[in-house]
Amino acid sequence: MSRTTATVAASLPDHWEQLVTTALLGTDRRTPPGVAPGPQTPSDLLDAAAAATVRRRAGLCPARPAERLRPAPEDSRPPLPHAAARRLAALLADRPGASGGGRRGAAPDLMELLPQWLQAANARGYAAPPQALPALLDAARGRTDLRPAALRFAGPRALWLARLNPDWRFALRAAPGGGPSAPGLRDPQGIRRLWQEGLFAERVTLLTALRSRDAAAARALLEETWATERAEDRLMFLDSLRAGLAPDDETFLERALADRSRNVRETAAELLSALPASALAARMAARAAACVAVDRTRDVPTIVVEAPHECDAAMERDGVVAKAPAGRGERSWWLGQLVEAAPLGTWPGRLGGRTPEEIVALPVADGWQGELHAAWCRAAVRQRDAAWSRALLGEPSAPEAGGPGAVSLAERARLLAALDAGERAAWVAGFIETHGLSEAFQLLGVCAVPWAPPLGRAVVDALNIARDAGSYPWSFSGVMGLAERCLDPSEASRLDALLAIPDEPEDAAPGAGSYWSEAFQRLVTTLRLRGAMLAELAPGEPAP
Repeated sequence: MSRTTATVAASLPDHWEQLVTTALLGTDRRTPPGVAPGPQTPSDLLDAAAAATVRRRAGLCPARPAERLRPAPEDSRPPLPHAAARRLAALLADRPGASGGGRRGAAPDLMELLPQWLQAANARGYAAPPQALPALLDAARGRTDLRPAALRFAGPRALWLARLNPDWRFALRAAPGGGPSAPGLRDPQGIRRLWQEGLFAERVTLLTALRSRDAAAARALLEETWATERAEDRLMFLDSLRAGLAPDDETFLERALADRSRNVRETAAELLSALPASALAARMAARAAACVAVDRTRDVPTIVVEAPHECDAAMERDGVVAKAPAGRGERSWWLGQLVEAAPLGTWPGRLGGRTPEEIVALPVADGWQGELHAAWCRAAVRQRDAAWSRALLGEPSAPEAGGPGAVSLAERARLLAALDAGERAAWVAGFIETHGLSEAFQLLGVCAVPWAPPLGRAVVDALNIARDAGSYPWSFSGVMGLAERCLDPSEASRLDALLAIPDEPEDAAPGAGSYWSEAFQRLVTTLRLRGAMLAELAPGEPAP
């Protein structure tokens, strides 16, 4: 800008209308305000108009510049191989629609493969490509089940981005260390300051992270402010003690049994009952043992039950809920809570030195079998006791497939979770071979992925049998969707024979044959795609 223009800009804050009039009339007929007449007047007019235009468009006075953003932190992990990076972009570009085996067509559901891809990439320690981070955060925002794996893969740069976009703030709450002022776990003063001054979500994240590294320090931090916390916050904080629960937590949990909040008291009692050597577990064992015994005077030794006649104050303090739900008898309700909270090690000594299998096989008098076995199921799940879980499940080929007691599908699924992956898969495979797929969906959901070969073969054989029988195909859509995600990719070659449209029996559902062909085609295509995904993540391929 010339010296004259600067003078005009300083002396004319905004004379836009006068400048426009001067330009229309001409500088030989009117001189712009503040400009001396002469041969430079037309140029001075244009300079003044340019300065006024900038002022009018800016609209605000210049402000102090904002602090320059710090660069995103480095991610020291190795970069993805080139083919894997392309695959990630394709998976993230897919938008969720109708999912699972109920879709029509042979195209795989890419979004349903993203969790497995992330798990494999994290297992190999790869870093996310920077250009993929926005789409990765968007995917995690829409699906909470993706968040742990997605944020682990995204790494520190995702947290840097999340601080710049309100839509991604969930990452700051979900990732350890994600808060803007989150201290390192080796910074005692920072930890204490954040615990006392931070937002609730930041405090939960801090307590969870600290608990995983130093359980005693996390518990001590919680004890400092316990008396001043809100009841709903105390409940959430108490729940964080599940990770790394140990006998050292007993003293604190015993004090929590006297809490003002019933929910807090019940949670504290539940945690204490998961510690078989705790004083609460001993009290519950004594109460439960007084209610259950073996009657040896009968022709066959039989378990007899005498349920509690009252729920006293001591029982309520130990977490027994006095008021029964609608439709439940009070005495059976109290009995179930006592047995559920008693250590399972109580029963062999109480019931004649029998093993769990022998105890479960005993008849139970007066219709108490369902209540008693259901309580033992809950105890086995809570205490993660494989021997009792095995006994209560029974043989998968049994007519009830749940042992001598009445064990529901949901209870069987929870019991299976206490077994190792191989035994779990073998039990479910035996169940499917005997009972088919109609009740297997919940059980399949707790099996390790990829399914072990015996389980995979059992599922494919059962689907083939259902197809050949002309069964209503849509009733198997859930299992087919699970198979796409859980079958071992090496099974794809075995399925080629199932791709043709089968001959439909006369009583088959209309269109069943073409549906089955589509479903098996999608299954084969998905399995091969999963195999390719894993191969692309193998080390050795050049990075992008």
